[in-house]
Formats: sequence, structure tokens, C-alpha cells
Amino acid sequence: MLGTIVNAIAIIAGSLLGLLFRGGIPEKYNRTIMHAISLAVLVIGIKGAMKSDDLLVVIFSLALGSLAGEWVGIEAGLESLGKRLERRFAKNDKGFYQGFITSTLLFCVGSMAIVGSLESGLTGNHQTLFAKSALDGITSIILGSTFGLGVAFSSGAVFAYQGFITLAAVLVKPLLTPQVVAQMSSVGGVLIMAIGFNLLGSAKIRIGSMLPAVFLPLVWFLIKNLVPGL
Repeated sequence: MLGTIVNAIAIIAGSLLGLLFRGGIPEKYNRTIMHAISLAVLVIGIKGAMKSDDLLVVIFSLALGSLAGEWVGIEAGLESLGKRLERRFAKNDKGFYQGFITSTLLFCVGSMAIVGSLESGLTGNHQTLFAKSALDGITSIILGSTFGLGVAFSSGAVFAYQGFITLAAVLVKPLLTPQVVAQMSSVGGVLIMAIGFNLLGSAKIRIGSMLPAVFLPLVWFLIKNLVPGL
């Protein structure tokens, strides 16, 4: 859990540092920086999405995962949580809710969050999560200066999400073949691309409801092993 704890602390520290610059950066610079970050997020997503050639698995994972996420109500749950936190801690901060949702999804979705948490749980190697902590800390400075305190609260979601993967790693170890990890990374890359489009304002994709898609390659691998001939 050390890597996840460091990651959460880095997000809190970065977002609080970003708050010091909030309002001090002219709007045109702020907007341009956010566009630059959005494009960088798109590039990261594209690179992640290309890690697997099993396009059918990626497509079906995204489709079925989105259906499952909408049925469970993940996006609605995140929105409700974000608004409750906003009412409780930042009634006059209009960027709180958007900052919480955007940063939570950005920091949780992606191969580094998944692979790093798995490495942490299986081998005690925290190096991937330490590297992710540095990246998330820098990103949270920029997001914190734009959206405010909501970015800091995303650290709780990151801690819960990555902590769960770390603790569950031992149970799913037999399923974590290189092919499955690549498929999960590809699905995560597509979702990161969606975050980039949302940040640019060119779309409003319900990424929260797509989160189960990241784990469906594990389910597919399990089904293939239980049903010979697939």
C-alpha cells in the first residue's frame, strides 16, 4: 500500500500548491495551459490504447463495461459524491465538482494505476506508483490552479481504487497474463483519450460509467479457460 499512500499524498500536495496560483494566472494563459494538458492526455491515451492488437476484446469490453457501469450508476454516483463534497467543503467554489470528477477519472484510469497497483500487491515493487505519483503531483498543480480544492479530494478515490487493486492482486494473479494486462491497458488508454476530449470541451463523455470495461479482459480470460473452444 506504500505506493498508493505516496500517490495520494502527492495529489494532495500538488493540488494545494496549485491553489496558491489560483486566480493569479491570467485567463488566456490558464486556458492555453489546459488545452496543452488536454492534448498531452490524448497522446498518453493513444499510446496506451495501442498496447494490444486484440481489438475485438477492447471493443466488447468497452461496450459491455459501459452497459454495466450505467446499470450500476457509477457516473451518477461520482456526480452525487462530488456535489455532496462541494456542498460540505466548498459551497462558493464553482470548480470544485468538475475538478473532483476530472482528476478522479484522470488519476484512476490508465495502465500505470492498474499495473502499478498490481505490482505493489504481488511483488512489493512500488516503483511504477512512485513514478505515477510524480506525474500526478505535477498534473494536480495545474488542475488545482484551475479547478480548486476538488482536485485534492480526488486523492481519496485514488487511495480506495488503487488500494483495492493492490489488495485483490493476489486473488487475480493467475489471470494476469501479459496479454490480459495489455488488453486492460488498451481499454484504459481509450478512456484516457475520452478524458482528453472532455477537458478540451469537445465532448461530454460519461467516462465514469465506462470504468468496469477496464476489468472485463480479466473476465473474458476466465471465461475462455472455463469454456474450451472459445
